Amino acid sequence: MALTLRSSTSFISSKDINTFKSLEDFSGAVCFAHIKPTPRRLKAKNSLQDAHITREKITSPFEGMFDDQKETFHALSSSHHTKNDSRVPVYVMLPLDTVTLGGHLNKPKAMNASLMALKSAGVEGVMVDVWWGLVEKDGPMKYNWEGYVELVNMVQKHGLKLQAVMSFHQCGGNVGDSCSIPLPPWVLEEISQNPDLVYTDRSGRRNPEYISLGCDSLPVLRGRTPIQVYSDYMRSFQQKFKNYLGNVIVEIQVGLGPCGELRYPSYPESNGTWRFPGIGEFQSYDKYMKASLEAVAEARGEKDWGKSGPHDSGHYNQFPEETGFFKRDGTWDTEYGRFFMEWYSGKLLQHGDTILKSADNIFNGTGAKLSAKVAGIHWHYKTKSHAAELTAGYYNTRHSDGYLPIARMLAKYDVVLNFTCMEMRDNEQPQHAECSPEGLVRQVKMAVKLAGVELAGENALERYDGAAYRQVQETSRSDSGNGLCAFTFLRMNKRLFEAENWRELVNFVRSMSEEGRKMKRLKDDNKEAVLV
Repeated sequence: MALTLRSSTSFISSKDINTFKSLEDFSGAVCFAHIKPTPRRLKAKNSLQDAHITREKITSPFEGMFDDQKETFHALSSSHHTKNDSRVPVYVMLPLDTVTLGGHLNKPKAMNASLMALKSAGVEGVMVDVWWGLVEKDGPMKYNWEGYVELVNMVQKHGLKLQAVMSFHQCGGNVGDSCSIPLPPWVLEEISQNPDLVYTDRSGRRNPEYISLGCDSLPVLRGRTPIQVYSDYMRSFQQKFKNYLGNVIVEIQVGLGPCGELRYPSYPESNGTWRFPGIGEFQSYDKYMKASLEAVAEARGEKDWGKSGPHDSGHYNQFPEETGFFKRDGTWDTEYGRFFMEWYSGKLLQHGDTILKSADNIFNGTGAKLSAKVAGIHWHYKTKSHAAELTAGYYNTRHSDGYLPIARMLAKYDVVLNFTCMEMRDNEQPQHAECSPEGLVRQVKMAVKLAGVELAGENALERYDGAAYRQVQETSRSDSGNGLCAFTFLRMNKRLFEAENWRELVNFVRSMSEEGRKMKRLKDDNKEAVLV
């Protein structure tokens, strides 16, 4: 099957990049107007000394990169932080097409320049999707890591850290997806012969984003189970990059579902199937999921409950009150509804537990931290049923906490919970959608505190404005031990390097470095930056 990647526009000033032979050649590409002198105290974990930095002028984000006698915007420090460290390291997500179809680093000279800029801004490191669909595309257990080797070496050269995402999902069809990277061709061949390998909704619509968890333990992929396939992939990665783990590659985010998140693909945007703020649909209708439901219902003594999923749960773009299942006093709050949701959410937890147990065995002792991503489904959060969360597999209602069980599962393997929508405020959302991203984040922060796991964050949508950064800072604050241990900004592209956006990022990184988990508002006292 053909695999296409759109042309990347995700790097800084990539035009004419081939003409630059050195940092000095490139440094004139971006410069900044005078900035009000501001003394900064930046803490370095591996030093007892404070670095006092005063700048009258920033002429380029690249200035002094190779001068050991100069400080840029930050003091270097370790990426591993103690509970009492108020600093929150900031990472930046790399473009989705960082590695090409041919397995090479995409536009390496432009990438090199972009990493220089990020380093100068005080960014801790970068995050990259390590696509299953690229690495193992040539056949089972035929891995091509070369593009990622190029990237890791470049990241190391610039003194940055790397968060590597084991991306077992398809790229394409969701918000922010700028290219198409399907599952490996040999996997798609198996799916074509057995369509029940992927998630299926009540109307029979198949979703090829991710292999259905219903067949996790069945040898449906050329004699291997999906769990074995994921484990073999991670083991090969560990062996290939063993000399970088813990020093350059500091985090392994384990993909657990669509978009890498632990959830069902209940709100697919491809082909207009779902639109915000629809409730989504349950994804429990492939033959493996149906067989599981039937067996659990029969064991419960309620055989009829296993014949199908809820008949009154509506369609993707409906609202809770338009359905019998999700309305205020609907079926969700009956004995049957509780049975179905316990099974549906329980299967998701079991899926996450199984993969993370394997990942823990593979990466234990390497020095790299494990993380897992949970989706920030904030729409209809103010309703009793929390319909959009239920269809995604989070059994979170007015009467049930859906995030504490997830946090406790992650705690078994000391896995960081990575959560999205950190930049969102309630008053920015449409009233009819009953959103509360702030309430959702508060609930998740309480869950990680109770479970004893660390919390990291991401922004759900591309934002470059000061208001979004200030909200992230507020979220990062903790007076009770549940602040953010890291934040990853979505995403590196040409817009990020525009003058005003770049200035906002630099201010944000400075503030997170200096205050982080202690709250400090961004001070917008800088003059406007200018591209020349």
